[in-house]
Amino acid sequence: MIKLTSYLNLLVVALFFTSCNSGGSGTTTNSDGNNTTDSTSKESAIKNILFFGNSLTAGYGLETQEEAFPALIQQKIDSLKLPYQCINAGLSGETSAGGNERIDWLLKQPIDVFVLELGANDGLRGLSVNSTYENLKGIIDKVLAAYPDCKLVLAGMKVPPNMGNQYFKDFETIYPRLAEEYNMALVPFLLENVAGLANLNQEDGVHPTTEGQIILADNVWPVLQPLL
Repeated sequence: MIKLTSYLNLLVVALFFTSCNSGGSGTTTNSDGNNTTDSTSKESAIKNILFFGNSLTAGYGLETQEEAFPALIQQKIDSLKLPYQCINAGLSGETSAGGNERIDWLLKQPIDVFVLELGANDGLRGLSVNSTYENLKGIIDKVLAAYPDCKLVLAGMKVPPNMGNQYFKDFETIYPRLAEEYNMALVPFLLENVAGLANLNQEDGVHPTTEGQIILADNVWPVLQPLL
């Protein structure tokens, strides 16, 4: 069952795309009382960064989505006055297979930078490493088919050691393999300096706290910034 917070996340994304679709050139009245065409050049110059992931992206357990790392990256972007807006398309509980199905409707509006953060739930369930790879590959292929010039970022993930040494190693190779094949900018491990640290995770020991999300943003930003 999709949690209420996840539903709201999807609703926000849907409303964003709807507002983009309904936008257009209007008219304004100048100081002389004459109608002039409303310039949309400034709006059209704003580029979209789509963060596509699971509960880590969605900000599960936080008071607001503004505490999740995509919003924190937006703050960094705004401080530098860069013409980008971050769109949080995180969905709690999402697997790579679910993401491969969900991505299609998100491609109806322009995407200039695509940040892919999926696979953790596959790993926690012990799903086939090959299936995870193929699903992530499918997502990337769909993005590039729709927007060949889209810049790509992949957030690497690891599974807990208790999943078995071989599975741990095999899962870890998914991300550098995809990054090399598609020339993607790679965040080696999204949860670096957060995973396993009780003071940076919520009571479930899996989802970062507000402080943990700040570190996630700091892990992503050095990889993302050069693309902007």
